[in-house]
Amino acid sequence: MRAEPVVVVHPTKQSLADAAAARLVTALVDAQARRPEAQIALTGGSMGSAIIASLAQVPGRSAIDWSRVRVWWGDERYLPAGDPDRNDTQNDAAGLAGLGLHPDKVHRVSGPDTSESAEASAEAYAQTLSTHGQGGFDVVLLGVGPDGHIASLFPHHAAQRATNAAAVAVHHSPKPPPDRVSLTFECLDRCREVWFLVAGDDKADAVAAALAPGAERWDVPASGPRGSEATRWLLDQDAAGALETGSDRTG
Repeated sequence: MRAEPVVVVHPTKQSLADAAAARLVTALVDAQARRPEAQIALTGGSMGSAIIASLAQVPGRSAIDWSRVRVWWGDERYLPAGDPDRNDTQNDAAGLAGLGLHPDKVHRVSGPDTSESAEASAEAYAQTLSTHGQGGFDVVLLGVGPDGHIASLFPHHAAQRATNAAAVAVHHSPKPPPDRVSLTFECLDRCREVWFLVAGDDKADAVAAALAPGAERWDVPASGPRGSEATRWLLDQDAAGALETGSDRTG
């Protein structure tokens, strides 16, 4: 059974980031109470960095044993380490490095400086997931593009159909850079909680399409992932703008 989506709307992007960070602290504390380690997959973009910046300021973050948190990314641009367009570089700049994570438990996707191809990076990432992430993510954070893509799984793109693998190389991405590595739907389907973090009126139509009855992930990839325990759409007012009146909204 997969959890039905719950929509939570906040007034602004900043209030969304702050509330999501506080919610994430609770989720990680709960996960550590049940298992030796908490597992989280991060997202890039401005919203992904905003929640990291807010997380670094949440007073309750000290309740987490950060040395028992494993960090992954839902996708990564196939660029050299430290490139400003990489998701992990952006998250680092937002404050990830200051949380107290164990360096060996921050799992980054190799770029062309240390890998011969995106395929090799995807295979290595999948192998690391098999070794250290077999229980699935406690929380996966996903941004949503204006076209409805999540991670680097784009509408009508062959990478959506990857099977028997936790990660896939993505080529000819509709948005630059063309080469990427992404978690697969198969991997995302093993998550306990899936959180979509979406801000901005340019995402409103994609949000509405993903939440529409009968939406197909081939057309709107964001309609696909659901957690086994929770599926949360955490939105600001602008991103929620195209939802029908009477949608499940919680302040």
